[in-house]
Amino acid sequence: MAEKLKLKLAPNRSMAECMRTVLFADVVEMVRLCCLSAAVNLPEDVLAALEKAYINESKPLAKELIGQCLENARIARAENMPICQDTGFAVYFVEMGTNVRIEGGTISEAITEGTRQGYRDGFLRKSIVSDPLFKRKNTTDNTPPIIHLTMVPGDKINVILAPKGGGSENMSALKMLKPSDGREGVVKFVTDTVINAGGNPCPPVIVGVGIGGTFEQAALLAKKALLRKINTPSEDAEYAELEQEILAKINASGVGPQGLGGDTTALAVHINHHPCHIASLPVAVNINCHAARHAGFEM
Repeated sequence: MAEKLKLKLAPNRSMAECMRTVLFADVVEMVRLCCLSAAVNLPEDVLAALEKAYINESKPLAKELIGQCLENARIARAENMPICQDTGFAVYFVEMGTNVRIEGGTISEAITEGTRQGYRDGFLRKSIVSDPLFKRKNTTDNTPPIIHLTMVPGDKINVILAPKGGGSENMSALKMLKPSDGREGVVKFVTDTVINAGGNPCPPVIVGVGIGGTFEQAALLAKKALLRKINTPSEDAEYAELEQEILAKINASGVGPQGLGGDTTALAVHINHHPCHIASLPVAVNINCHAARHAGFEM
């Protein structure tokens, strides 16, 4: 009979003593506050990118539209009102330390309850239907959220909320390219996806690109790429160069703000990459409108 494995603990310490406890209600409250903040406060890097685009824009109508985006963000923050009527699908990226536990429930339950309370208390639009095809009945509280959970070393919980509007999400795409398509194929697919979207995702947009992994991993890489601060290049020099090439081609298209023409169709292109199968080259494009909303906390 195989010998049973025994858990090794530090001398004279129980498992409970090795763990840090966080109260369920505290997580709920922090998530609630994130929902309220993300809906009304455009991050500083996005504001800075819009201000730069406003200065550099040569087309009068495009310049006026970017100015309206900036004014809208200012009013939203000053009057504590949502930046956009579409307050988005609540998407969370969570890193949870292996030495922390939630007392009173699970991390997913706490995030769901915080989302429910945040969208209720902020009178934020509830946009989620319970069944995607047949009933399409509104859940009335913007739950369930999407939660991407990663376990990491330590005793901290780090949460980032990225509310995702339907207009920009609908313009996203994924393609399983052949390895022989190479760099040229990637550039063409990403550029065509953004240009063909036209004004539907409310440009100027931020473009998240995922290259590699598998079908589903490429999409997650693209979504995560949208979390990077605008114009923070990839740490890999080759991918940083590729980001700039794609951005230049997108902006040369003339689609412009709201699809009405101009120099600024995209504020940034961010690429994440991952090892992939020898027979595959998955590429995903996840587009975010100019209202690239984020909020987060660590506890």
